[in-house]
Amino acid sequence: MATHASAEKRNRQRIVRTERNGAFKSHVRKALKVAREAVLQGAANASELVKGVHTLLDSAASKNVLPSKRASRLKSRLSLALAKTAK
Repeated sequence: MATHASAEKRNRQRIVRTERNGAFKSHVRKALKVAREAVLQGAANASELVKGVHTLLDSAASKNVLPSKRASRLKSRLSLALAKTAK
């Protein structure tokens, strides 16, 4: 347990950030799942969903919620899947 005031503050900050990051990761995962399903089914709004997920992934990477290379890899794979269904 933290005994210094600064350590107690860091602990409070850690808790808040962990909860915020977890909620944001969950939101990104749900959006990815919806976009992947739309791409697989060939939905008309699939490209719009993919574009929205790209924005979310960029935001997650800029906030250090996800590593930037992971966000890039997810965006790339989703774009490739969309391109394959467009053919």
